[in-house]
Amino acid sequence: MTGAASPIPYCGVAAVPADLWTRWNLDPPLLAALLVLFFLGLRTGRAEHGRLLFLAAWLGLVVAFVSPLCALTSALFSARSAHHVLLTALVAPLLALALPARPGAKAGVALVASSAVLWLWHVPAVYEAALANSLLFWLLQLALLAAFTWFWHAVLRGAEPVGALLAIGAGAGQMGLLAAVLTLAPEPLYEAHAVAPVAWGLTPLGDQQLGGLLMWVPAFFLYGLFALAPARGALREVEA
Repeated sequence: MTGAASPIPYCGVAAVPADLWTRWNLDPPLLAALLVLFFLGLRTGRAEHGRLLFLAAWLGLVVAFVSPLCALTSALFSARSAHHVLLTALVAPLLALALPARPGAKAGVALVASSAVLWLWHVPAVYEAALANSLLFWLLQLALLAAFTWFWHAVLRGAEPVGALLAIGAGAGQMGLLAAVLTLAPEPLYEAHAVAPVAWGLTPLGDQQLGGLLMWVPAFFLYGLFALAPARGALREVEA
């Protein structure tokens, strides 16, 4: 599934409806890395609750990179958006919650770093380059996961409740702003998805608009879900 000459070197050629469920990514280095991560995650001595959170995050990585979603991201920008929402708003916070707490963490730098990586991913020239180069693709994927795990760890496992709640609100806001740019753009921004969406009954612009909406609505729901604990903590502080 890798090839330096391929315009989409990692996830392969764009999936079509007829072959989607045959497009599992069984790349040996990826499977080996996931297997190592699985055993390392379960052998760190964390409590049962932490192990379950880690396992849920690990399964999210399997869905993102092993399931046919990987091949679908080659075809549809909306699938790439779903992929990014899965990593940034579900896998990353689950990983963060599985890690030990770090009281007093400052969420501001983590917010800026995670936002910068997300926006960088969506710069059209960078996006196209990532689809044409396996190394850049993985650097950006790992940077996205690491930056958002850092952000969620700061707000869920370290920052005081009011600061955490403000940071989560700002994080949701910047993602909503990016979603608005994608949804309201008058023309498609990504040449890599200029043809493949037609096989899925979408125009390239419609595919991009759907991607923006996926980044808008489901991501806001997940941000709100993970904001519940800081919100309860902030409410207790106000009442005290």
